[in-house]
Amino acid sequence: MSDTTASGAVTPAAASVPQAPSKSAASWGLDVLVWGGIAAVLIYSIGDVDLGNIVNLTRNSEVVGQFLADLIRPDFSDWRLFVEQMWLTVQIALWGTFLAVFLAIPMGLAAARNIAPVWVVQPVRAVMNMLRSIPDLVMALLFIVAVGLGPLAGVLAITLNTAGVLAKLFSEAVESIDKGPVEGVRATGASGLHEIVWGVIPQVAPLWTSFALYRFESNSRSATVLGLIGAGGIGQVLFDRMNGFDFNGVSAIVIIVVVAVTLIDLLSQAMRKRLL
Repeated sequence: MSDTTASGAVTPAAASVPQAPSKSAASWGLDVLVWGGIAAVLIYSIGDVDLGNIVNLTRNSEVVGQFLADLIRPDFSDWRLFVEQMWLTVQIALWGTFLAVFLAIPMGLAAARNIAPVWVVQPVRAVMNMLRSIPDLVMALLFIVAVGLGPLAGVLAITLNTAGVLAKLFSEAVESIDKGPVEGVRATGASGLHEIVWGVIPQVAPLWTSFALYRFESNSRSATVLGLIGAGGIGQVLFDRMNGFDFNGVSAIVIIVVVAVTLIDLLSQAMRKRLL
């Protein structure tokens, strides 16, 4: 419908202009309930998280100032040891991620609702949830008891924790695939295994690669923390220097960790660009 102006030009009728989107009262009420609940929890937890003692940052300014003064004067006299231990940390993360991928691939396929029966999906998802919910520090402590101090405990802890995370991401990628290629492979009379190899894997391989590279970056940082409890790597050296109040050495270690993680990030980005 249109209106004609005095000059003869035709203009759209006012009724043809779409109305601005609006929310129902129930939708507004739900928003208020959700965001109001979050605000209430934040206010209630101020005391529990000891947020009121943030003023101690200024009360202990002399101690903090001395600490910062030592941090801005890094001591690289033991740089060979630091670099060697950082390289060990990277190897722990690399092996942990590598082994995790091999565990996550079958788990991810078995947990995908569109290719696996429900009696397989549910138990596998329960295992995935358990692996993700147990912190890698706790896993590392368990493996330290089993295999002793050293990098093997860190590798095994990262493997299980990362396997749970990657399996979830892998299964979600499988559930979002296009059914066309799978049905095309099935139409040739191929078996279920062939459907996965030729219809599923080619679609999800780029995403799986991206997920694995991201977890390798994350595991490089996690392996540093695991060293604090004796799982090998730069974290163990960092813990020793902190206990000895050698903050100049701590500063040097932190710089080396930052440089290493940055280089890993750049390498990961380059690999993703070539593979995706």
